[in-house]
Amino acid sequence: MARALAEKLSVQLGVPVVVENRAGAGGGVGMEAVAKAAPDGYTVGFSAISPLALNPHLGRTNFDPAKDIAPVASVMYTPVLVVGTPAFEGKSFADLLALARARPGQIRWGTSGQATVGHMVLEQLKAVAGVDITHIPYKGGGQQLNDALSGQFEILSTNVAGTQLQQVKSGKFKALAVGAPGRIEALPDVPTLAELGFALANLVSLFGIFAPGRTPEAVLSRLNAEINKALQLADIRNRLIAAENVPAGGSSAEFARQIAVESNNNARIIKAANIRLE
Repeated sequence: MARALAEKLSVQLGVPVVVENRAGAGGGVGMEAVAKAAPDGYTVGFSAISPLALNPHLGRTNFDPAKDIAPVASVMYTPVLVVGTPAFEGKSFADLLALARARPGQIRWGTSGQATVGHMVLEQLKAVAGVDITHIPYKGGGQQLNDALSGQFEILSTNVAGTQLQQVKSGKFKALAVGAPGRIEALPDVPTLAELGFALANLVSLFGIFAPGRTPEAVLSRLNAEINKALQLADIRNRLIAAENVPAGGSSAEFARQIAVESNNNARIIKAANIRLE
């Protein structure tokens, strides 16, 4: 998606826009590079909001999110999918809760890592439902997905993506719930976590564009306008939707508010569940 946006912004801004991958530390490496770049508008970052809304509460941030990063515009959100693996005996979310209550600690829930969005969903669910479910954190999604397909644990939470949806359609995974503002087109019969009574667990992965702190307001406004313009293009929207992402957009102020709300929620969950990085 970053490359697709870069192509459009190159045309709109009249300058080459080059994408450089900076992976690691849950997005923290890339965001730190943005935080330390010159605040001239020529270096921006495309990332999930986790480096600002999650990582700081775990003590793994080498910059000040409030001062060193300026949210420019939200781009998309990716729904979270909760599925039962071949090891799951039930058929529904209600069955998951019933089994968790009948067998405390025996239901295992795999996520892509400690203190990820999927983990936040699990901890919020445990707190509200009063159930004991064992967290199985992985380092990334590849091995997690392979182990889920082979039934190494009962429940998987993951971002909605083509591979996971294909496994649902084939019957290998049972779609139990989604984290999204509303039901998603690919799974119209699958309820959201909010519908199921877990509004605070109804989380999504929100992605956007960020600039270094102290970037002039005029530059931020121009970038925001051009990003919103690109998000209205049919091919960009179609590409987002085809990958099961939902186009976002809007003002910088609204994007900053969304980050602040999620940051506050994450702080509460992390403190209540005593989550620590291993």
